[in-house]
Amino acid sequence: MEVVSDDESTTPPTAPPPADRGRAAVTSRRNGLGQNSRATEGGSATRPTQEFHAVPSAPPAATVATPPPGESLPDDRYFNRELSWQDFNARVLALAEDTSLPLLERAKFLAIFASNLDEFYMVRVAGLKRRDETGLSVRSADGLTPREQLEYIAKRNQDLVERHTGAFELHLRPALAEVGIRIVSWSDLDDPDKLRLSNYFSEQIFPVLTPLAVDPAHPFPYISGLSLNLAVTVRDPEGGTERFARVKVPNNVPRLIRVEQQRDNRQATFLPLEELIAAHLGELFTGMEVTEHHAFRVTRNADFEVEEDRDEDLLQALERELAQRRFGPPVRLEVAQDMSEHMLELLLRELEVDPHDVVEVPGLLDLTCLHQLSGVDRKELKYPPFVPATHPAFGERETPKSVFATLREGDVLVHHPYDSFSTSVQRFVEQAAADDKVLAIKQTLYRTSGDSPIVDALIDAAEAGKQVVALVEIKARFDEQANITWARTLERAGVHVVYGLVGLKTHCKVAMVVRQEGSMIRRYCHIGTGNYNPKTARLYEDMGLLTADPTIGADLTDLFNVLTGYSRQDTYRNILTSPHGIRRGILRCIAEEIEHAGAGRPAGIRVKCNSLVDEQIIDALYHASGAGVPVDVVVRGICSLKPGVRGLSDNIRVRSILGRFLEHSRVFHFRGGDSYWIGSADMMHRNLDRRIEALVRVKDPKLAGQLDEVLDSALDPRTRCWVLTSTGEWAPSPAEGSEVRDHQHVLVERHGASG
Repeated sequence: MEVVSDDESTTPPTAPPPADRGRAAVTSRRNGLGQNSRATEGGSATRPTQEFHAVPSAPPAATVATPPPGESLPDDRYFNRELSWQDFNARVLALAEDTSLPLLERAKFLAIFASNLDEFYMVRVAGLKRRDETGLSVRSADGLTPREQLEYIAKRNQDLVERHTGAFELHLRPALAEVGIRIVSWSDLDDPDKLRLSNYFSEQIFPVLTPLAVDPAHPFPYISGLSLNLAVTVRDPEGGTERFARVKVPNNVPRLIRVEQQRDNRQATFLPLEELIAAHLGELFTGMEVTEHHAFRVTRNADFEVEEDRDEDLLQALERELAQRRFGPPVRLEVAQDMSEHMLELLLRELEVDPHDVVEVPGLLDLTCLHQLSGVDRKELKYPPFVPATHPAFGERETPKSVFATLREGDVLVHHPYDSFSTSVQRFVEQAAADDKVLAIKQTLYRTSGDSPIVDALIDAAEAGKQVVALVEIKARFDEQANITWARTLERAGVHVVYGLVGLKTHCKVAMVVRQEGSMIRRYCHIGTGNYNPKTARLYEDMGLLTADPTIGADLTDLFNVLTGYSRQDTYRNILTSPHGIRRGILRCIAEEIEHAGAGRPAGIRVKCNSLVDEQIIDALYHASGAGVPVDVVVRGICSLKPGVRGLSDNIRVRSILGRFLEHSRVFHFRGGDSYWIGSADMMHRNLDRRIEALVRVKDPKLAGQLDEVLDSALDPRTRCWVLTSTGEWAPSPAEGSEVRDHQHVLVERHGASG
């Protein structure tokens, strides 16, 4: 979700832009509050999404054959992954600019854009800076050095920030005010409101604040990552030099303070907390004259790696690293646009921030606070209420069947959030915990909710005497501390907790129930694309296969032996796993499609994923295109593949769907081989080389038909989306004036989900 000038493409020119991201370059932008309507590096994605423009039709069949496997492909065949991510965040921003969406949903997308950007800087930009500072000369797949990538990112980010702030200050903020939801400044309040809020400040905020002076006796204070702060200059009115102080805006009280004393569902006025503090700085610096104050915010490197030692407790090693995370070096300094030169220079010097890492914000800092507006009770300003439907296989009957009886009749494919998670996957685990015939439950946990019924069920099962194994991935980024807490809670209940494999993250979503049925043992399994998290299962689009297939049960038994023991198995019957099998298996499927096309048989590849970055997979798709295999990709985020390039990717089309739900499932269809796969792995190096992932083949023709319907809907020419062009533009589709359908709304209706 990002912005640059119209003539800029996602493929950077050979020479990097000049390193002009210092103060002078920033200052030159102070001629408007993000009022430009320039496109993203990919073009139209920066415009409001209702401004659809025609998408060029697919080019004719290739006239220049792609080199066969083994021969060289063009050096410039990849888009830069970091700039592609910025394109993705620009598409999120475009949703916030879309006037056809409900107002409070648009505010939510502004908040999502901001939180996305925070994480991008903490991880991706931090990693690039570390490589640049250590002198590592590793170039990206498109040939850029870390320094060149950082320069492109900084340039585009300033434009995006201006556009992001402009979307709020110039459009959304006035639109919200028109319907009675106002975010105001202290000067906008009348005297009774000021008096009431002054009392609130004295009673609730003032005792929490700690102004920190900076002088020879008081060194510059540590500024924690993502904290909002006020930089303050004070002066003795009787003479003397100016002094600098820092006041941290507390993060344990609401950022947006409700102004009204009597709450009205139709009216809601909010005052940013930093405005309230700024209005009362005189109480913090009694007897001094406050001459200047400005908001600022620091983002720190959170991209750490645990130094794993086979002889060391991984839990302790991770806790040690977590304690160090908050002391990571700064990677971004956000400042109010009206901050004075001397104050900015002081912050740069004391924080040791590169001027290239300064981002001037022409408005309210840290718009993640707009998530708070979701609490306003204005249903007409939000998406219609959504209640997932119970999957027909688990629907109410006169004599309800257990999940296990249902799975003995055949496999079930669940599609969240349209199919209820609580009445399918959650019920599967809960019934297993309560069933006297169940002997064991084995499950991976990558992320789960704060009050997880899945964890509660595992605890109940262990306390009932069942063998319960939980592989808790304590290295799940930004959920490390929560997962450590879960791990210890599970251990205290008697669950066998495993923390994963040294050097690898366990990202696969698998669960297995072992049940005694007469004289035989039967295994019931779930393999999914999303986490065992009932909260995100209502927001993320994901799929899962529930099955009693003996061969899949045998596969998961072998996989859990790898995860919990010393087994080194990497080949299975009906699943593919990384780090050894998924890339190999996908490449084999692509090669088979090339063979089908060469023999004149039907062939085709359809991929739905979050990111497509892996060069080996991309090159194989280029070869498939050259062999005449049609390739369709639906990607939510990053895409390094260049579609529609004559002689390289004539037969490849790429589109992106964003909307109410976060498209998260990974689905692969190979037409000639008549094979369908779903699972946890994206086509990225980290997933294929540094994680334990699992894909399962969906063999049941009825379930394959359901996957067909989802892919057909996503790829329907009428479906609202963005289409990636050969030059890197993300063009809204279909053309303005054409019939438009919403893929997610169609699936809501198809599954019978209700309001």
